[in-house]
Amino acid sequence: MAESSSLLGELEVEVEIKAPAAEFYHMQCDLHDGEWGKVGSIISWNYMHDGKAKVAKERIEVVEPEKKLIKFKVLEGDLMEEFKSFLITIQVTPKQGGNGSIVKWHFEYKNLMRTSLTLKLCSRSLPI
Repeated sequence: MAESSSLLGELEVEVEIKAPAAEFYHMQCDLHDGEWGKVGSIISWNYMHDGKAKVAKERIEVVEPEKKLIKFKVLEGDLMEEFKSFLITIQVTPKQGGNGSIVKWHFEYKNLMRTSLTLKLCSRSLPI
């Protein structure tokens, strides 16, 4: 059975920060296995979403220091309750003509739930 394209998604966001690009690129998280900043290493993040503490355990997939780019594959954690796969690419560049940096976040994901199932559940609750 072919997989619905609505299961797949991408999102790209740019955020301006006050920190220099090099400082943000060398951000800290918990190292579980491997070497800091090396492909194949396992790390985890603690973060807040909607006021709730969350965690993500990730493997470093790509590291390009000259571009200040790093790519992670989420292995475990709160995100995996809703997604079959979740990839995060982060690239930081110095802000043109000023202090700070621009952080570009690119997310690629595959939802767990099929759209057809979602539509069936929604149609049951709608009056016809």
